[in-house]
Amino acid sequence: MAPIGKLYGDLRQYQTKAILSAAAISGLEIEQPPVEFGVTNKSPEFTQKFPLGRIPSFEDNEGFKLTEGVAIARYVSSLVPEAGLLGRNAKETAQIDQWVHFTEVEILIPASNIYIGIVFKYLPGFNEEQRKFYQERVELSLKFLEDYLASRPSAFLVNDTLTLADIILAVCLRRAGQTVCGTKEREQVYPHTFAYFAKVSSDERIEHLFGESEFVDEPLTLKAE
Repeated sequence: MAPIGKLYGDLRQYQTKAILSAAAISGLEIEQPPVEFGVTNKSPEFTQKFPLGRIPSFEDNEGFKLTEGVAIARYVSSLVPEAGLLGRNAKETAQIDQWVHFTEVEILIPASNIYIGIVFKYLPGFNEEQRKFYQERVELSLKFLEDYLASRPSAFLVNDTLTLADIILAVCLRRAGQTVCGTKEREQVYPHTFAYFAKVSSDERIEHLFGESEFVDEPLTLKAE
């Protein structure tokens, strides 16, 4: 099968993982040109196509262009409806969109703020009060998720098969496991959540895209300098 287009992305990004996972499950191929962040996306050739210089960005074989990772993943998922990634009816599709939004806003953003603030030190003025605020926000969302997954016989979010919501949640849960969830939290506080992560990330169709989880043994803390 010929590639459906080109994806300019980096597998370190959760969006790129999600897009390529959706393609793999749908049996689609996407060409991946080499990308050097800060170079490729600032080149005149790239910004002529994608003026904001965003990565990931996608261009299909007819010149159709998309930016924003979830939008690209959703488009790719729509190309093979029988794969079921967007659900089986309008209600399931709405639930998938709901879970994707919840995942990005309530788990990924606060967990990433902790990671960026502590590991990369890219948030000027990041302090213990902010770390605690973001951690509590993630913990509240994970408690909700844990209770929900405990009630799901299929262990999937929307129906009895893998959907785009599951892909997005799994790739974003990595960040929670790299920041606020140490071994104790993963095994004792959120066992259903991280069993779910293991199930999705070990799917033979996409496990090669997830790579090592790089989970922490203890939650990240802000050390005094």
